[in-house]
Amino acid sequence: MKVLVPVKRVLDYNVKPRVKADGTGIDLANVKMSMNPFDEIAVEEAIRLKEKGVVTEIVVVSIGEPKSQDTLRTALAMGADRAILVTSDTKVEPLGVAKLLKAIADEEQPGLVILGKQAIDDDNNQTGQMLAALTGWGQGTFASKVEVEGDFVTVTREVDGGAETEKLKLPAIVTTDLRLNEPRYASLPNIMKAKSKPLATKTAADFGVDVSPRLTTLKVVEPAKRSAGIKVADVDELVGKLKAMGVAK
Repeated sequence: MKVLVPVKRVLDYNVKPRVKADGTGIDLANVKMSMNPFDEIAVEEAIRLKEKGVVTEIVVVSIGEPKSQDTLRTALAMGADRAILVTSDTKVEPLGVAKLLKAIADEEQPGLVILGKQAIDDDNNQTGQMLAALTGWGQGTFASKVEVEGDFVTVTREVDGGAETEKLKLPAIVTTDLRLNEPRYASLPNIMKAKSKPLATKTAADFGVDVSPRLTTLKVVEPAKRSAGIKVADVDELVGKLKAMGVAK
């Protein structure tokens, strides 16, 4: 079975974001970029399925600027077999990404698509669900456990007060949560091997998909700074201050 794993290049989670002076977005100049952590978990899960003999080929896909090749090479170094980069000069919104992934899925005919539940740069949490709607395939979101048996995939997902288990007929869409696995580090030999693995470059026009933006970002601002706290000597002083603030009577 072939597995398709979409991955996104995002600001590294260890980097503190800086808002541009004009408030149009996040300043990404000269900052470290990495694979979206939820997508990294998806790559790891695909590799584990391959190691179990369930999967025969892992195809990773990224949509964005040419530098996304670095993200794809990272996935190839982890253990993916080949990569597809769909380049775009403009930011591609979740619906555009889902349409492109649908076109790639039509071409590649994977048995399973595994992707992160959301990207940490915009936190939209939309692409997997939109892709499921466009393909008409079943979806198992927020997966904390994935098991493939025969023509079905069983997905366990955390819900309020417990866990929910869904059985989906393949092909299906699965989005990953943090508890699914711990991604491996790519070894130096595998990093070197990844340079020779196939990486195809295409454009949205090659798939006949319109990815023109439909949304406009009005303004990006940093969170309001919290005022400094104070220490009180005892409960009576605390109650007095709460009454003065109008919080307690």
